[in-house]
Amino acid sequence: MWRVNVTCSSDAWKQYGADFKKMADQYPCECISSKKMPDETRIMAYKIEDISDAETFQENCAKYTGFITDFESL
Repeated sequence: MWRVNVTCSSDAWKQYGADFKKMADQYPCECISSKKMPDETRIMAYKIEDISDAETFQENCAKYTGFITDFESL
């Protein structure tokens, strides 16, 4: 099981948030945390079972300007 961490700025979320949500819906993932910081930066974590899905999800997140991702084993 893998955890994909996604961080984005307020501006990036305003510009790409809807597209990001549509992309995330295409994966067998579960949002396990989502937090909006005081500076409006968003920090989200998704649980994904398969390593291939986690890697692809991370790569697709990084296509959105201002989104930073990494993943780790759970």
